[in-house]
Amino acid sequence: MTTPEVTTTDLATALADGAAVLDVREPAEYVQGHVPGARLIPVGQLPARLAEVERDGRVYVVCASGNRSKVGADVLIAAGRDAVSVAGGTSGWMRAGHPVVTGSRPTA
Repeated sequence: MTTPEVTTTDLATALADGAAVLDVREPAEYVQGHVPGARLIPVGQLPARLAEVERDGRVYVVCASGNRSKVGADVLIAAGRDAVSVAGGTSGWMRAGHPVVTGSRPTA
């Protein structure tokens, strides 16, 4: 199975429409800069925390570069969710000039 992927441009458009974004990196990476509105659930914790992920609508899964987000999207798809990996991850998001949020600790 090939994990469905979208571009950072697709994510920006979806965010403007209120899309759900799931960041599957570790907390230390997340606080250094994440997509605005992204909820943090590290990929290793995702199977145990599926109940925290939106059930309705598409979930855009992002990591640093796009590798862990594929794993995260696959976990969600296997659980019956509509999920896609964001190609290029947060690094690609920032390279494209999109805004990031930083902080001393995760908010989600």
